[in-house]
Amino acid sequence: MAPSFDCAASILLCAEDNSSVLGFDDDVDGEEDGRGFGWVSGVKSPHFYGDFLVDFPVLSDERLGSLVERETEHMPREDYAERLRSGALDLAIRRDAIDWIWKVHAHYSFGPLTAYLAVNYLDRFLSGYELPQGKAWMTQLLSVACLSLAAKMEETEVPLSLDLQVGDAKYVFEAKTIQRMELLVLSTLKWRMQAVTPFSYLDFFLHKFNGGSAPSKILASRSVELILSMTRGTDLLVFRPSEVAAAIALSALRETQVVEVEKALSCCIHVVQEGVLRCFEVIQDLMAVRSRPRKIAIPSVSSLPQSPIGVLDAACLSYNSDDTTAGSHATCGGDSPASKRRKLSSSSIS
Repeated sequence: MAPSFDCAASILLCAEDNSSVLGFDDDVDGEEDGRGFGWVSGVKSPHFYGDFLVDFPVLSDERLGSLVERETEHMPREDYAERLRSGALDLAIRRDAIDWIWKVHAHYSFGPLTAYLAVNYLDRFLSGYELPQGKAWMTQLLSVACLSLAAKMEETEVPLSLDLQVGDAKYVFEAKTIQRMELLVLSTLKWRMQAVTPFSYLDFFLHKFNGGSAPSKILASRSVELILSMTRGTDLLVFRPSEVAAAIALSALRETQVVEVEKALSCCIHVVQEGVLRCFEVIQDLMAVRSRPRKIAIPSVSSLPQSPIGVLDAACLSYNSDDTTAGSHATCGGDSPASKRRKLSSSSIS
């Protein structure tokens, strides 16, 4: 059984009364405004990620092998996806947290890796700890902490934790409250914050599957967009980051040219080809479902905030789960991801 939040809270050694989780009073959780937001499919991405991979040097085969050996240290527990699908873990908690993360990510025009890291931290945390039932404020507090940590790892300009609480936030937390939650997340993740992600491998596989040639910016942007569009669903949680990256690269290439999948994978000695093939098939199924005409009414795009990552179809994002709603997130003025410098590290290893 996963440890409880009350048990983990003791590591923070807070002076406040610990009668509630992390020492917060249950009846003073924050200010709730009752507003929500959703996602909508069919919205074109306002961002272009073609320059994102420029900051990642192409990996050598040896470096690739080193990353593959360590990538499981930066994944959720093996049973996490199944527990979400079976109802053992509340899928709505994850969905609501990611929805909020995406909206704030778009508001500040954070880079793709910041968004992915925030969701990675969230999944790894939720796979090890169960949030108490009926405490929606704690879900948002966890979301703020994960995004704040990801921004500190990845962005050169990081908003204050108080300023992160935008996007129709239902609750508003003090900086010290967020900091304590950050410490709990850090401890739970064993301070392994420079996670190995699909982005760590993406440029390698795009080069490899493209005959050794550098991928076009359009291909790179499409690959990044595909990775981000899959984060809200649970289908890819069972696959390693290297398998996801290889499958995404193949999927993006296949949209514009003929690709012999098994032949392309034969030159990759460090990844499990069977895992890549299974992941590739899942992605193809998700993309096929997404491309089907929808029979439900879709609100006007002009009346809803746009998504930072383009088409976010609910069927694509939650293919094997009961999470079938879709919507969009707000974008905000500011520099595009390509125009902001990132603190990118080729090692991506803690």
